[in-house]
Amino acid sequence: MKLSSVLTKSGRDMIGALIAGQRDPEVLAQMAKGRMRSKIPQLQDALASRFKEHHGLLCRAMLARIDQADATIDMLTARIDELLDPYEAAVSLLVTIPGLARRRAQVILAEIGADMSRFPTAGRLASWAGMCPGNNESAGKHRSGHTRHGSKWLRKALIEAGQAAGRSKNTYLAAQSVQIRERRGPQRAAVAVGHSILVVAWHLLSTGEPYNDLGGDYFDRRRNSAARQRRLVAQLEAMGHRVILEPSAA
Repeated sequence: MKLSSVLTKSGRDMIGALIAGQRDPEVLAQMAKGRMRSKIPQLQDALASRFKEHHGLLCRAMLARIDQADATIDMLTARIDELLDPYEAAVSLLVTIPGLARRRAQVILAEIGADMSRFPTAGRLASWAGMCPGNNESAGKHRSGHTRHGSKWLRKALIEAGQAAGRSKNTYLAAQSVQIRERRGPQRAAVAVGHSILVVAWHLLSTGEPYNDLGGDYFDRRRNSAARQRRLVAQLEAMGHRVILEPSAA
């Protein structure tokens, strides 16, 4: 394990202790917190090395650069929040979608705006954003499922949101991710769920209503309903009836 790749709070504490003169790998490894504690043996191995004065000088310089970058990020984050303050209601709507943390919601809103009247349909928005795959199959011929080029920042935020939604618990988007991942792999699943998130965002921003999840068992319910319908139709046809299914009036 490379301690330089573990710049969490625990990693910073260990590096700070090294700079201050602590050299005992067991003492240093015990500074691990949370999930890092399961890696204490590896940390002890990583920390059992010769740490000289020039190493401390380099570590201080690197930590100073990291602190400066963190300060810049905090400053820009505050400015983004200030500029998006008039759109807080829209951000609050978007974060009701699984996988959409506040920062991703802000990126999506900055790219597509809050006024959905510019896009007559959710499909038009998805096409404009480059998140609308073309037909993959027609007349037995398979075609590329690559999406068109759109805003790279929007696409990145949607794919990250799709990945996060795929890890959510008992949600429609997680179930959708599983369905596609099993057939086409994790990357295609993330893109497809990202597309669904964009479609949902259009509806939320158009109606002002928060997200209403269909549930993690949505696809199972739909399959079971269709299978039951086929069984009932088959039974009636076996009794000599001609069955024509029509949806009931709303």
